[in-house]
Amino acid sequence: MKANPGGQIDSGEVVGRDELIEQIWDTLDQQSIRMNAERRIGKTTIIKKLCAEPRSGWVPIFQDLEKHHTALEFALGVYREVEGFLSQRQRMARRAQELLKSLGGTEIKGILKLPAFDKQAPWQDILTKSLEDLVEAREKDNERIVLLWDEVPFMLDNISKRESQASAMAVLDTLRALRQELGGLRMILTGSIGFHHVIRSLNDYTNSPLNDAFPLEVPAMAPGAACELAAKLIAGENIATDNPQALAEALAQAADGFPFYIHHLAKALKSAKKPATPETVEAVLNRQLLDANDPWELHHYRKRITDYYGKDNEQAVLGILDGVAVRPKPVPVNELLAELKNTGVLADRERLISLLRLVEQDHYLARDSQGHYHYRFPLLKRWWMLSRGLENHE
Repeated sequence: MKANPGGQIDSGEVVGRDELIEQIWDTLDQQSIRMNAERRIGKTTIIKKLCAEPRSGWVPIFQDLEKHHTALEFALGVYREVEGFLSQRQRMARRAQELLKSLGGTEIKGILKLPAFDKQAPWQDILTKSLEDLVEAREKDNERIVLLWDEVPFMLDNISKRESQASAMAVLDTLRALRQELGGLRMILTGSIGFHHVIRSLNDYTNSPLNDAFPLEVPAMAPGAACELAAKLIAGENIATDNPQALAEALAQAADGFPFYIHHLAKALKSAKKPATPETVEAVLNRQLLDANDPWELHHYRKRITDYYGKDNEQAVLGILDGVAVRPKPVPVNELLAELKNTGVLADRERLISLLRLVEQDHYLARDSQGHYHYRFPLLKRWWMLSRGLENHE
């Protein structure tokens, strides 16, 4: 296996995700899924494997929704995807096409030309009838549909900003209704922005549009699987080493089980063109974390804070993350609050707890059995301290 940081991984080369994929298919038997995943943890690779190797009786359809900025664009995008899928199987999106013809669409040589829509176009009807056509066609073949929709939160944020918050809410409510009404349909909803941020940004929205979808978190690779991937890359790249097992273990541990970082480290070790050791891994990792060009794009963890939490909370969140980073042990809430009060950053305990909950949802922090906070990923903590010029408290 060759190192391929950031590239498309062949489904046959996916390591250590079989159990999670089986859990996904088992869950889909009962309900849809909203997939929560930190960036670079392998979400896209898992989705691609689901598409390439579906369980018997299932038909997965992948669609990236990032480009849609209005509810109508979304509905038409789904219609086109459904139409293309069914036409390959000599079927027709009958309900949706009849609706579009009634709205002014014209058929030329079997191809439907869409009408010019105004702002009042019935996007809910277009979306609903498209999915009804899809489910009906597959039920005739005794198959079930799973829609793998990526960047859903990004699309909802686009709709909220370009169109209105009400439109974004309506999309969420419509999708929930479709999941309940179309029994042969399942959805896997994923995105690089947490759903909680988008829903929280919709003022006065009190519905629970995702409570019917199972919240599935994509974890980092287990140590054994991460070591297996590292070993395959060491062998595939012919990286010279006196102890391949020790090198693989060091590489997997340094990368915190993130396949993207394992690939990066293997690539860097290959480029070094000299025998590699666990000490070499440590040196390469440090160079990567300090590289001003940010090859691992870790500065994203700092840049997204303003977007996620707003300017009003930016300094408070930075204070929280700095305060947890400099402590070698997990920190209690009251200890963190006392420090933030002393620095004048944050004095309200309830506000602190609310922000801690959000940064935990965004995978910066985690809690131990006592409820004390620590960095979820040691690699992120290490980079944060280097980038912020922080030193450990003794």
